[in-house]
Amino acid sequence: MYRIIYYFITLITKLHRKFLSINDNHGLDLTDKQLHFLIIGIFGFCMLMVIQPIFKWLSKHHAELLITFLYVFTIVVVVSFAIEIGQAWSGTGDMDFYDIASGLLGFFVFFGIYLIGYITFNGIRRSIKS
Repeated sequence: MYRIIYYFITLITKLHRKFLSINDNHGLDLTDKQLHFLIIGIFGFCMLMVIQPIFKWLSKHHAELLITFLYVFTIVVVVSFAIEIGQAWSGTGDMDFYDIASGLLGFFVFFGIYLIGYITFNGIRRSIKS
């Protein structure tokens, strides 16, 4: 877990230094907060431009459950990492990748149970209508 987080921290640090270097070399004189505003804002907007058409296409094809799954899965991943980082920072537990994997497996299991029920209910409902 430490290696994975260390890799991402190293990558982010390199990118941060690169953006600071561009800022300094081109005389932009932007503060760190202004750089965060621009870079995260542009990054998020680019993600929006890519993801929104995909979700729109999915919604036209009656894939609302898939859209919901993707959204919730993203939140579960972020919260899982935050919990592990918080445990390491506070000393209340070990930061362990397998804890995150176990939590995600739990989400998949409960979603699978829900999905079976969802498919069964909709199948029964459709057969009653016809």
